[in-house]
Amino acid sequence: MRYFLFAFALAVTAVVSILGFRGGSFTKPPLEVFPDMDDQSKYKPQGISTFFADGRTDRLPVSGTVARGLLKDDEFLHFGKNGDDWAKGFPMPVTEDFVNRGKDRYGIYCAVCHGGVGDGNSVTKPRGMAIVASYHDDRLRDMPEGELFNTITNGKGLMGYYRDKLTVEDRWAVIAYMRVLQRSQNASIDDVPQANRKDLGL
Repeated sequence: MRYFLFAFALAVTAVVSILGFRGGSFTKPPLEVFPDMDDQSKYKPQGISTFFADGRTDRLPVSGTVARGLLKDDEFLHFGKNGDDWAKGFPMPVTEDFVNRGKDRYGIYCAVCHGGVGDGNSVTKPRGMAIVASYHDDRLRDMPEGELFNTITNGKGLMGYYRDKLTVEDRWAVIAYMRVLQRSQNASIDDVPQANRKDLGL
């Protein structure tokens, strides 16, 4: 038994002398039994390379390449265009969940200026922002969805752009909800399906 204790004490002493006590401070990197590629040859940012003619390690992207997820190959979806014209309709199915998503984003980003029903009467109007577009003007009711998408994306007049705040899909969802607001203020009995008119007492 004493030989075992002696061997154990010797092993502990060896480990502590090599690796040190847990939580201790060191001025040199610790001894790594399995380095797992932690220490390897690499270029540091803005370092010098003899491999490239200009001597730089930082390289510009290859001409014509696009970062993953940033390829905009659908002009309807990403630009609201159909050839040279503004696209009409939506590049994705308009579902109840899609409209509700637009309602949520509208309440966060749009209602503060355009108002809860899209008439431009919002909390900002009494505070100096007197010229805010109403969605219920014929000009905006008749405007193609693609042009509305472009306005939200790039801004227009006093309205800033929202391409950094709203995803492509969310911008389209907001437009879908805008159409709901427009229909809510300009609907007629002809817009109500025959099967639902009894719910209105008609």
